[in-house]
Amino acid sequence: MRLILAILVGLIGAPVASAEVPRVVTDIAPVHALVAQVMGDLGAPVLLMEQGADAHSFQLRPSQASAVAGAGLVVWVGPEMTPWLDRALEGIAAEVPRLGLLGVPGTRVRELEEGSATLDPHGWLDPQNGVVWLESIAGELARIDPGNAGVYRANTAAAVAELAVLEAEIEALLGPVRDRPFVVFHEAYGYFTERYGLTVAGSIATGDAAAPGAARLVALRAAMQAGGVVCIFPEAAQDSALVEQMAAGVGVRIGGALDPEGVALQPGPGLYRALLRGLAVTLAECLADP
Repeated sequence: MRLILAILVGLIGAPVASAEVPRVVTDIAPVHALVAQVMGDLGAPVLLMEQGADAHSFQLRPSQASAVAGAGLVVWVGPEMTPWLDRALEGIAAEVPRLGLLGVPGTRVRELEEGSATLDPHGWLDPQNGVVWLESIAGELARIDPGNAGVYRANTAAAVAELAVLEAEIEALLGPVRDRPFVVFHEAYGYFTERYGLTVAGSIATGDAAAPGAARLVALRAAMQAGGVVCIFPEAAQDSALVEQMAAGVGVRIGGALDPEGVALQPGPGLYRALLRGLAVTLAECLADP
């Protein structure tokens, strides 16, 4: 009897083992960075998109498909950004928990063109969406792994504080150039430019997977020739030849390559802030008075 009581007392006093940290799979580098910040030292999320790959046309390798099927949680932008992952989730991972960030309550969403039914998938370019997503990721991880909920919450609070500091830095960089029009390679920057009140005069293409038509290019070049446009920006992982052709002879400066998806950055927890800061610095350097 005494032995039984001793065992019971020992069990009552023993710490309760927390659930195993879930294996998290992410679609693109900015999402991977947000999840990595929330998880901290507890684990490293899996990033499906290799550095430099195209998010819209990517195809999973068998090992990556296995990672999706065996995930404890999939965090992704949504089918608007990575339709290949949508097909994989429905085909091989229907029971895997998933968090589609564009559908998180409180997320600011916008249409690619006013009045269109096409949702702009580049929601991470509004850092306030980044805050909402960090908190949602932390909440979902805490639900799956309640034993580490405090760690997820603390990591998220630190990440949100760092974003606030970055936003102040970006405001200081872009405030002086808000009224200076510029042209971008494709319509990926609406969340960022609206957040900081920037003036976009147009884009070469509507999407990074869509070739621009001749009529669109003629109209855009005419607008550039009419004056007022200060810079045109190429884009990372895209051929800059068309940008150079559009800028030739119209008195518009060619800026550095913008990188809205972080394809040229080293993946990791710091990528998201580096991506936002890189956009701001690249824009400001070209748009500022010479």
